[in-house]
Amino acid sequence: MADCLVIAVDGPSGSGKSSAARGAARALGLRYLDTGAMYRALTWWMLGRGLEVSDPVVVAGHAGEPVIEVGTDPDQPWVSVDGTDVSGPIRERPVTNAVSAVASVPEVRRHLIAQQREIIARACAETGGIVAEGRDIGTVVAPQARVKVFLTAAESAPGPRRL
Repeated sequence: MADCLVIAVDGPSGSGKSSAARGAARALGLRYLDTGAMYRALTWWMLGRGLEVSDPVVVAGHAGEPVIEVGTDPDQPWVSVDGTDVSGPIRERPVTNAVSAVASVPEVRRHLIAQQREIIARACAETGGIVAEGRDIGTVVAPQARVKVFLTAAESAPGPRRL
């Protein structure tokens, strides 16, 4: 991966990570990965099956069951679970309220980080680079990233920006 350009974009919720990462990927002709969407997809799947997402043992026991796929085109990112496009539903309030509990389970993190590393490696082989965004992307998922950005925003920025 020495010749691969991996750009890691991290930062708090509402800081504009997704917009900045997609824009950078588009401008540089690179692939794009929203790692948070993968955690949201797994959470959506678990909620849909009535699993108790606040129970780490339950979450860990089911972490590897669904097939989660993500599109890496910065102009048309998508997320699917077991072949169903869930790009919209994973952004709804029930998932938003539960995703932290799911994402905090070590087995979930191990499973999805392995997938994220595979996606990064595939993008490097196919297009020479990727802009990956999400929590811990530059420290845990892709510590070899040549560019690491920690994006922040003023407390007053997320509300108007989202509108």
